[in-house]
Amino acid sequence: MKKKLLALFTFMLLALLITACSSDSSGDADEATDDASKDDSGGGSTGEVEIFSWWTGAGEEDGLLALIDLFEEKNPDITIDNAAVSGGAGTNAKAVLATRMQGNDPPSTFQVHGGEELNKSWVAADKMEPLNDFYEENGWMDKFPEELIDLVSSDGNIYSIPVNIHRGNVFFYNMQVFKDNGIDVPTTMDEFFAVADKLQDAGVVPIALGDKESWTATQIFENVLLGSLGPDDYKKLFAGEIGFDDSRVVDAAEKFGKILDYVNEDHASRNWQDSAQLVANGEAAMLNMGDWAKGYFANDLGLETNVDFGYFAFPDTVGDFQIITDTFGLPKGIDNPDDVKEFLKVLASVEGQDAFNPLKGSIPARIDADPEKYDQYGKDTMEDFKNSRLVPSLAHGSAASEGFLTKTNQAVNIFVTQRDVDNFIQALVSAAPEM
Repeated sequence: MKKKLLALFTFMLLALLITACSSDSSGDADEATDDASKDDSGGGSTGEVEIFSWWTGAGEEDGLLALIDLFEEKNPDITIDNAAVSGGAGTNAKAVLATRMQGNDPPSTFQVHGGEELNKSWVAADKMEPLNDFYEENGWMDKFPEELIDLVSSDGNIYSIPVNIHRGNVFFYNMQVFKDNGIDVPTTMDEFFAVADKLQDAGVVPIALGDKESWTATQIFENVLLGSLGPDDYKKLFAGEIGFDDSRVVDAAEKFGKILDYVNEDHASRNWQDSAQLVANGEAAMLNMGDWAKGYFANDLGLETNVDFGYFAFPDTVGDFQIITDTFGLPKGIDNPDDVKEFLKVLASVEGQDAFNPLKGSIPARIDADPEKYDQYGKDTMEDFKNSRLVPSLAHGSAASEGFLTKTNQAVNIFVTQRDVDNFIQALVSAAPEM
């Protein structure tokens, strides 16, 4: 009897131990599953995503609202706080963003140009989460060009997702003005200056400029630089391998000064939209602007592509593509990374990019988007994007640091007024250590 009781007691004790171990193991497994889930998602949901941008102008706001509508349709439990800040082509928004980031109050996600604006500002300050695993999980590594992924990467980590591609080395022109004056599209600077002379003699302002914010003039200068240096040496210039006192940079400054001889007299009081209206009205013939101007012409002014306005590559840059990309990432310290990742998925999707870009005037960053959703300008630009040499824009934060860009804008602003090439070159040389 005792032996039977002892055996029964031993069996019961063993069963309890097994149950306890099994319970502990189950708990560990649940915790591990929870931890893995947190690792995969980043953890945290508030039901709201704050999108911080400077998209308040014509075309760009329409694109953003279309993207927001698509997101809320797919995610009815998450609302969007559109925290766009207007003014200064992003200058005001960037100042607000800097204050918030330095005060550890980041927005859920924010617009930032791919390249040095992203990498030398927020990545270098350790304010961004890497997105390598997120890219891999969603199969995006072969959906964006390798050069583009490199532009949003630093030290082997990817830090943002491109929603669009803009081209900066484009001239838009009033087709009727060209026709009335018997003008063919120029491809070289010599041809361009001959066209400008002909227009000026006819009483038409050859080039519209609105440099109330100096970046518009800086964009012209960077395109002249690209034409003078070519894509390889252009990149070397901003890598510090070629000096700003190089003879070709001096040549670019001189050509830049000559271009300024053909702009409207009231350029300093106009923004880029005001200058675009001069072309739309036929008061000026041409405008060098990123292709957000195409969105403005088509969506806001009601002009028809290749009927009312045409386009051509900045002279001497045919076959080159001055790339500007707006991107969004995942800031460190936010309390809703799950919700933000849902927004980033929509932003990165073909559907999201095709909802946003036709209205913005840009083309998709993805290589598998549908060309049929774009007008002829979009189709042409998508083709050029695939077949051109890509170079980063200085004026829009991709080629150099914010500090260097600020000093360059200041130097350009002075040059537009004084036209002193030597002083301009010296200012660029002095600013170069900040690249």
